[in-house]
Amino acid sequence: MINHYIDYGVERYKRVEDKMAEVIKFKIFDLWDISEIEVADPGLKSAINLEPKLALKTHGRNVVKYGQTKVNVVERLMNKLALCGHRNKKHRLEVGHSTGKYGRNMTTVIEALKIVEERTKENPVKVLVAAIEKSAPRDEVTIIEYGGARYPQAVDISPIRRVNLVLKYLAHAASDKAFGKKKKLSFALAEEIIMAYEENGESVLLKKKKESESQADAAR
Repeated sequence: MINHYIDYGVERYKRVEDKMAEVIKFKIFDLWDISEIEVADPGLKSAINLEPKLALKTHGRNVVKYGQTKVNVVERLMNKLALCGHRNKKHRLEVGHSTGKYGRNMTTVIEALKIVEERTKENPVKVLVAAIEKSAPRDEVTIIEYGGARYPQAVDISPIRRVNLVLKYLAHAASDKAFGKKKKLSFALAEEIIMAYEENGESVLLKKKKESESQADAAR
C-alpha cells in the first residue's frame, strides 16, 4: 500500500513537472521560441537577457543598478528606436517613423524580425543575438587629464555598454536609411541585422566596431 502511494506521488509530480515545462517554453508574442537560444560570447552572457515572456513590456522599471540586464534584448532594441533621433546629446527631427509609443515601436521591431526570418530561414531572435555578438566593440577611447593636459586612453568596455552601443548604432543606422526615403524603418532595421549577422563589410555596426577598436589601438 505504501509503495502504491509513493508511485502515485512520483507519477503526479512528473505530470506537474511536464506541465510546468510546457508553460515555461512559450513563445514571445506567440511567434518565436527563445528558450533554447544561447549566447556564445562569454563576456555578453550576463548582459543579454533572453528570458521568455509572452509580452515584452516592463514599463521602464529598470532604474535599479544593472536593471537593463533584467530587460529582454528585444525590448531593449525597441526602447532604442524611441530615441533614434538623438545624436550626441542633441535631437534631430524625425519624420514620424518612430515615436514614444510602445505599440508602434514594437510593431516595427516585430515586422523587422519577420523579414529577418523570411530571408535567413532561421529564428530571428537568434540572428539578432548573433549580430550583437559579432558587432559589439571590446574597447574604446576615453579622455584622461594629467598635469593640465588631456590625453586619449584606451579602455575596456563593460558588457552592458557593449550591448547598448550595438543597439544604439543599430537604431541610428536604420533611422538614417529610412529618414526622408521611401524605405520603411522595419525594412532598414532588418537589413542592418542581417548584414551584421553575415559580417557584411557594408554593415554600419561592423564599421563602428572597427573604428572604435582602431582608435583604442592607436591610444595604447
